[in-house]
Amino acid sequence: MSFTPLPLPPHYDPQKVGQVWKVDYARRFEEAQAWARQHGLHPAAQDRPRVALVLIDVQNTFCLPDFELFVAGPSGRGAVEDNQRLVAFIYRHLHVITRIVATMDTHLPMQIFHPPFWVDEHGRHPAPFTVITAADVEAGRWRFNPALAAALGLSPEQAQQYVHHYVRTLESQGKYRHTVWPFHAMLGGIGHALVPAVEEAIFFHSIARYAQPRLILKGQHPLTEHYSALKPEVNRDLHGRPLVPPNTELLDLVRTHDAVIITGQAKSHCVAWTVNDLLDALEAHGQAYLAGRIYLLEDTTSPVVVPGADFSAAADAAFARFVARGAHRVTTAQPLDAWPDFPLE
Repeated sequence: MSFTPLPLPPHYDPQKVGQVWKVDYARRFEEAQAWARQHGLHPAAQDRPRVALVLIDVQNTFCLPDFELFVAGPSGRGAVEDNQRLVAFIYRHLHVITRIVATMDTHLPMQIFHPPFWVDEHGRHPAPFTVITAADVEAGRWRFNPALAAALGLSPEQAQQYVHHYVRTLESQGKYRHTVWPFHAMLGGIGHALVPAVEEAIFFHSIARYAQPRLILKGQHPLTEHYSALKPEVNRDLHGRPLVPPNTELLDLVRTHDAVIITGQAKSHCVAWTVNDLLDALEAHGQAYLAGRIYLLEDTTSPVVVPGADFSAAADAAFARFVARGAHRVTTAQPLDAWPDFPLE
């Protein structure tokens, strides 16, 4: 396989990456077929080696400045600049990427990390970015909103016992403390959708390579946060029963592909916990040696940076741990044949 980058197709405009617009599927369909003929692209099923690209939550809600949880990163333009590099990377490596998998954070209004779920002693809901600790719940500063009990199929007493269990479990596992987020990635809303420029690149790849993309929804369960694509932050109820079945798709992807490139938003949260859980799963199955197939594309992901909370250091520390466990840190500025141990044939 040749790793010489392809040119960028004429329709790609990096200045549109930070905007919402409708993908012209019919035109891209015709252009992708012509592009494949022009550059001698073969169907992805014939690829040897097989390379997967995993995009974590590259959605409007995280990636566009006017949306709810824009990942600004240290530069203030983080996710937009990340996606400019990401889209260019996809187009330049259409002939190398066998399959694209995209996860999508997927939420409804009444979930444990949204304001209506919680009330204080006066019945007021917490503001976005409020951190709720086990000590807060035990002291009664924040409690479950009993008005939601029937909608969740719980009694108010059961739900209050559960939130005690939830915040204690988070802290005992060394996870981030529980954060109340603004409404985001709302199922059926425009914020839930993939960034148009990224969606367009995925579609173009699909047509040019006869490769079906895979979209993985996560985060729908009302009683747990779900940063990782593999499992939620807390996955046991008060009786030890699982809340959400484990998702093994990314584990299977590492097993069946020669290289798996992972990137997306945010580096400090959904990307970091996905990679962490993926490495844990490989180790649990006696396949830690497969960590060498994982490539962390680092200049297309940014950490959460909001007033009062900068997760840049936490993100960098997490990536350093992943490298120590066998994964590779790479950038779009490096040619693929300079990536460590990248399969060339």
